[in-house]
Amino acid sequence: MAKETKEPDVKSAVGGVREALSGFVGSQVERLAEKAGDKLTDVTDQLTDAADNGGSLLKIGSRILGGESPVKAFLSEKAKGVKDSVVDKAKEAFGGGKGKSGGGGKSMNIIEVLDVGVSLRTAYDYWTQYEEFSSFTKGVRSVSKSDETTSDWKVKVGPSSRSFKATVQEQIPDDRIVWTSEGAKGSTKGAVSFHELAPELTRIVLVMEYFPSGFFEKTGNLWRAQGRRVRLDFKHFQRYVTLADKEPEGWRGEIQDGEVVMSHEEALEEEEATQAEDSEDDGAYESVDDEDGATEDEDEEEDAEDAESEDEGEEEDEDEEGRGR
Repeated sequence: MAKETKEPDVKSAVGGVREALSGFVGSQVERLAEKAGDKLTDVTDQLTDAADNGGSLLKIGSRILGGESPVKAFLSEKAKGVKDSVVDKAKEAFGGGKGKSGGGGKSMNIIEVLDVGVSLRTAYDYWTQYEEFSSFTKGVRSVSKSDETTSDWKVKVGPSSRSFKATVQEQIPDDRIVWTSEGAKGSTKGAVSFHELAPELTRIVLVMEYFPSGFFEKTGNLWRAQGRRVRLDFKHFQRYVTLADKEPEGWRGEIQDGEVVMSHEEALEEEEATQAEDSEDDGAYESVDDEDGATEDEDEEEDAEDAESEDEGEEEDEDEEGRGR
């Protein structure tokens, strides 16, 4: 009797397991079917996107046909899509969105003011020695002057190096210099002015407007790398000029509208002529003073002689009066 009772129990247990397994398998099949349906929908959407907008599915397929594995093809296209999205957003952030040229992006303004303990002429003359900038700054690598108005610069900002050609638009000795520059990585407009505060104290005001060109240059613009480099090198100029122990030989010519209107030699000749005229005037004033002094001495002598003559005449009159008595 015991054996007959156990056999039905085992059969019922096995039947329960089968039912549970059948239910589990059924649910998994339904889930797989739903996923397959979702994937089919996604594929349909991507095919529609490919037909309408040239989506990435066709590009992935072409990569697979070209011999790449499906995983590599998929990841490559997705990575490219992410990069394009980042670049587009960065261009919009840096002012280089659609419809804008490379030089029409957002500019950066740099304004620096420093006082230097030298005379106005000394500060100006040191600034005109562009070829010497590389000896005391860290950003300027080399400068070579093509002529009086143009020069070629090689500079370094952080890990980035660049070259540009600068053109002086206006230059007035001991007053101001205005220039523009063009390079592959940006353009610049700048002006530097010199102001005498005392015989041995000069204020220098530097104003620059920088237009970066290219993704990495605009990224540097975001971090203000160019402004920091200019500020540090400006302070190096202050230190160099203040501690220098020799008189500079600056360029004393004049430039208007990008053209030389007075050469360095002509400016020196004019200065020498002015100094000679001032010396002659000073000599003439001294001669006049000497003549005036001599005239005054002569007048005093004549006055003294007249006084003596009057005294003698009075004595003679007194003598005649005495005789008459």
